Amino acid sequence: MSKQFWLLLVAGLAIVGAGVGLLLVGTKGNHLELTGAVLHTRVLALNPKASIVIVDFRVKNPSDIPFVVRSVTIVLDPGKGETLEGQSVSKPDVENLFKYEKLLGPKFNEVLTIRDKIAPRQSVDRMAGARFELADSAIDARKSIMIRIEDLDGTVAQISERAAPK
Repeated sequence: MSKQFWLLLVAGLAIVGAGVGLLLVGTKGNHLELTGAVLHTRVLALNPKASIVIVDFRVKNPSDIPFVVRSVTIVLDPGKGETLEGQSVSKPDVENLFKYEKLLGPKFNEVLTIRDKIAPRQSVDRMAGARFELADSAIDARKSIMIRIEDLDGTVAQISERAAPK
């Protein structure tokens, strides 16, 4: 095969590659996703074998599409054994917890609830709560905690805290 053939083949592949790259970059905003971080975690012991976990977190919607919340769950990895999904605490119950349980400290953010919208290119601070059938000491010794937020269309975002604060 001639040198001209290889030169044209390489040039053609470069043009196709550049076209595919531009296509991916141009449609990046159409991919619904959430990014974020856990800001603060609080644990309130209800009894020796049950606790409430309140997680403050920041989420950002980098896409061009609004993210409409279908569900919010908190998943705990205790380090020993299986991961546990907490029983979600409703917004009015979280409000009452902060009203009557001063051990939780001040309320920093609003609760992220069903049908809340996170607008395109918006960053918001929110919180969620869940009950776990674990002692507060077991929750404090956790390996990680994760907030799982699902969109109405089925897109799932997971925001994790890697290591428990000591």
